[in-house]
Amino acid sequence: MFLLNTHPDHNKPLDTVDAETLGEAGADTVERFLAHRANHAETPLPALPALARELGVGAVHVKDEGHRLGLGSFKALGGAYAVIRLVLEEAERRLGRPVDIAELHSSEVKAVTATMTFACATDGNHGRSVAQGAELVGAKAVIFVHSGVSEARVAAISRFGAEVVRIEGTYDDTVAEAARVALLNLWTIVSDTSWAGYERIPGLVMQGYTAMVREALRRLPEPPTHVFVQAGVGGVAAAVSGHLALTFGDRRPTFTVVDPVRAACIFETARAGHPVKIAHGEPTVMAMLECYDPSLVAWRVLKHVADVFMTVDEQDAIAAMNRLARPSGNDPAIVAGESGGAGLAGLLRAATTPAIRAALDLDETSRVLLFNTEGATDPERYAELVGMTPAEVIGRRQAQRATA
Repeated sequence: MFLLNTHPDHNKPLDTVDAETLGEAGADTVERFLAHRANHAETPLPALPALARELGVGAVHVKDEGHRLGLGSFKALGGAYAVIRLVLEEAERRLGRPVDIAELHSSEVKAVTATMTFACATDGNHGRSVAQGAELVGAKAVIFVHSGVSEARVAAISRFGAEVVRIEGTYDDTVAEAARVALLNLWTIVSDTSWAGYERIPGLVMQGYTAMVREALRRLPEPPTHVFVQAGVGGVAAAVSGHLALTFGDRRPTFTVVDPVRAACIFETARAGHPVKIAHGEPTVMAMLECYDPSLVAWRVLKHVADVFMTVDEQDAIAAMNRLARPSGNDPAIVAGESGGAGLAGLLRAATTPAIRAALDLDETSRVLLFNTEGATDPERYAELVGMTPAEVIGRRQAQRATA
């Protein structure tokens, strides 16, 4: 499915609060905080020239978040950042003075964080980030997961010392339960989705994601003309499109939001022109994108700056994973999880469908930016879908380099 943005707010300026959250000053703060993370390093931005030639576009670059902060996902930028921001704000409130990131591990701040508990719902990656952030600052984390989250992803959360609570139902059910329990226990909920009356913290999570956009722009030889990003509740798509719109203004790239056809809450929201909660159906292989209720903050941004909404099916996503693992020509091999390659799945569908290609003005001069939002965060599932383990894909990449 394919849909142009016809919302009355399309191409109008972002709301002031969203411009402040996703603009240059917010991105500066994120990068300053990242500089205090011991394992912080910019993630790779490989070019895929053979794929670009095959698709008839000028260039394809992939920001590979499978290397981010030891978590293997862009989510590492959001939840942990929000936790640290909230800890410092609480320390300022209790101490009655400004508290800088450099004081994060001081005895005064540690005394504050020891009393704090952070909670969230997750499909896997966001919960890992919140748990990692809580461990980093010395706070407690309680992470709620639904019945479809694999044991491998639960174990990855638990290794940061978080308590994991599994409930029956969908991701959206866990969001409601996490909010309910957090309210009862006076915990701080750190969600990557938003609802009426709960917007600032999801905004901080989105602000954290701007770091990967800024890193990409510093490394690209020329600014992108087209960007494809997968949606979920919409947070990452809003962060990327909002920051690019604020950076480039009228010269911003054409931005396409990609949803799984089985969990297309952003697509259906765009079609309706207002937030729509869709019915829970058959699970999608793109587990990190299996969301049925859009983030209100994300939609508030996307209605202004997203240009196109589209869906991809299960086989599209699996084909994209395999295409990255077994590239043509001298393109590097990339480990992309089930959800990580969804943006590429959108590009493959768009570039090979004449009507979509024409609507997007994709041609031999187009410079496309994609985001591999996760690596193999569930290695067994990855091997099942790709027919190789992540280690074998990495071995292929190393062999490529050795013979280059």
